[in-house]
Amino acid sequence: MFSGIVEEAGKVVALRKEKENLHITLECSFVNELKIDQSVSHNGVCLTVVDIKDKNYTVTAIQETLIKSNLGLLEIGSKVNLERSMKPDSLLDGHIVQGHVDQTAICTKVEEADGSWYYTFKYDPSLENITVEKGSVSVNGVSLTVVNSQDDSFQVAIIPFTYDITNFHEFKVGTVVNLEFDIIGKYITKIVKMQLGKGL
Repeated sequence: MFSGIVEEAGKVVALRKEKENLHITLECSFVNELKIDQSVSHNGVCLTVVDIKDKNYTVTAIQETLIKSNLGLLEIGSKVNLERSMKPDSLLDGHIVQGHVDQTAICTKVEEADGSWYYTFKYDPSLENITVEKGSVSVNGVSLTVVNSQDDSFQVAIIPFTYDITNFHEFKVGTVVNLEFDIIGKYITKIVKMQLGKGL
């Protein structure tokens, strides 16, 4: 379980394919605090630490993860948003983020707004995911508030701090990002669909 408050953007230092799996090795400032089997969010994807060596650690993304996320697009030097899992006694500063990416989206516009930035993302609505105005959404693991919610797109506003410590400062038109929609919204959507199916 995560909160969508990214700790830092780590850097990919090695990529290794093994059959349909991708082993991703990264460096970050808190490697010495990690342990094997620990869950860490990578661009919003919950992955397990499988190896730690010196200043680097490795996680493995399976085919299902690569299909549904942008992790298969990573290159050596790519920046990845990192967040360690929440502790039971920690404050929930963002929103409930499971680390289960629902789908990807494409950045269609980046606008600077006198010290902040607006990003517009377009996604495939056929998967029946939704956003609501002022609701929560996770973009590459960052907990954000939805602005200008549409059937297949939405905007988010980014403050300078978030811009600096996450990989948002690398986004441009065409950048592919991971989306995890609000879990409460997903439950409501499922319930409504079931009720409509029953003719209620």
